[in-house]
Amino acid sequence: MRHSWLRWIVAAILMICAIAPAVAIDPLPFQNEAQRDRFQHLTGELRCMVCQDESLLASNADFAKQLRRQIFDMMQQGKSDKEIKDWLVARYSTFILYDPPLAPSTIALWFGTPAILLIGAGVVVVLLRRRTRPSNAIAEEPGDDW
Repeated sequence: MRHSWLRWIVAAILMICAIAPAVAIDPLPFQNEAQRDRFQHLTGELRCMVCQDESLLASNADFAKQLRRQIFDMMQQGKSDKEIKDWLVARYSTFILYDPPLAPSTIALWFGTPAILLIGAGVVVVLLRRRTRPSNAIAEEPGDDW
């Protein structure tokens, strides 16, 4: 009998966990599915400035909710995705974009990781070559002939 209550509790917890993500994002009155898809695609390309590791679409921060509403309102005004992104970049810098443009200020973002990996690979190659030198390549000191 005790196990049946436990099953009901576990089932209720699983149902709440399944419903929670659907409730996390405020419903907005989209005109059609195409507009909803456009909104989700656009907010998925933008970074939440509070969470920084989540997209604007996935974030549940109050700031993200406000920005989502502003983006929705701008879409209703007929603004293009580029106009919306330009407005956000002017206000919050290119950090808000998950895919920032190549510019002098973003060179480290684009090439920093590959450069570090190449330098690390070069160090590994040099160290392995030093370790695998043949033993006869070591020069003998003069004067040890006798």
